[in-house]
Amino acid sequence: MDSPTKLIFLPGAAGSPDFWRPVSDLVIHPARRALLGWPGFDGVPRDPGISGLSDLVRMVIEEMDQPCALIAQSMGGVIAISAALERPGLLTHIVLAVTSGGIDMQGAEDWRASFWKANPQAPSWFADYRGDLAARIPSIKAPALLLWGDADPISPVSVGRRLEALFPHGRLHILHGGRHDLVVKLAPQVARLIGEHLGAAA
Repeated sequence: MDSPTKLIFLPGAAGSPDFWRPVSDLVIHPARRALLGWPGFDGVPRDPGISGLSDLVRMVIEEMDQPCALIAQSMGGVIAISAALERPGLLTHIVLAVTSGGIDMQGAEDWRASFWKANPQAPSWFADYRGDLAARIPSIKAPALLLWGDADPISPVSVGRRLEALFPHGRLHILHGGRHDLVVKLAPQVARLIGEHLGAAA
């Protein structure tokens, strides 16, 4: 598998481009970084051209201008998978952390009510997604690293196991004590796993 020349980091519902920065700074790999933020979220200026999840997918696809890895958290994983399906030829690797990945989340805790209470200014359409990408995920041939915590009620390990089965080259790594914020709380461990996945010696 080719090594990426660009690492594209996608946040979840928080939407901040700084969400992945601690991990990005620790990942040992020569590729340049692109830390995306969602317009209208967490201080990121609104963009009148962004009015739905499909617009965010388009935004990511426009960043996929060279061999790249998509690295996404939570709802960002839905966007990453959607972009990967549209631009498979430039995708070398994919990393998904505690995401739904666009599959059925039956049995998971619904995060939406608490999120809107804490973030009333966020665009409401972000949490309205109800699509199911399960049938299309097996077409993504890039190696997939799936990072889950064993103490996350929002995206339980059972979701990670199902995604591992759907990706042809999926590998699930479960972090002990990890919750939905494991990317922040366990940044050194997450960065090491991502570096190994990408090929730290590249």
